[in-house]
Amino acid sequence: MKNQNVDDQTEAAGARSMNTGSKDKTLDGDGSRLATAEQRLRQLGIELPAPPEPFGIYAEAVQTGNLLFLTGMLPTEGREAKFIGRVGAELDVEAGHAAARLAALNGLAVARQHLGSLDKVTRVVRLGVAVATSGDVRDQPKVGDGASELLQDVFGKDKNPCRLVYGVASLPLGTSVELEIIFEIAG
Repeated sequence: MKNQNVDDQTEAAGARSMNTGSKDKTLDGDGSRLATAEQRLRQLGIELPAPPEPFGIYAEAVQTGNLLFLTGMLPTEGREAKFIGRVGAELDVEAGHAAARLAALNGLAVARQHLGSLDKVTRVVRLGVAVATSGDVRDQPKVGDGASELLQDVFGKDKNPCRLVYGVASLPLGTSVELEIIFEIAG
């Protein structure tokens, strides 16, 4: 069943209706100045989850100079994997999209933990999206949009990253998506 518990999983992921047509510049509540990333999270009603712990021997965030590298961002809640399966087999594209969004929420939580505030992010440099697929699936970009839309809604269209989306046979914990994110941060 491709759409198995998608509504339940989306609800559990804290997914909310998003404005995917974000304007180039996002204003704060009174419209007088640009909203910060932390203000946008509040405006969107997004409460970040607790940052996930690594599932192996690696650091989820490494800073070098003004770049923060995040890797291994999975669609998990606590130590539990969500959206298990491959797009095109056990999951449909919509479930993959929700999985990418949840993985991006986890990425934002890790970045905030490392930086103290997402307001220190000056640009999203790169987003890598690995999508577990079966057979002849060609909708990996639609899955990746789940992460891209969230990052755009939080940081603004002017900070959109370059992006690489690709299909793979399997991912850690049997999840459908894994993200790599590189942020540029203020000095």
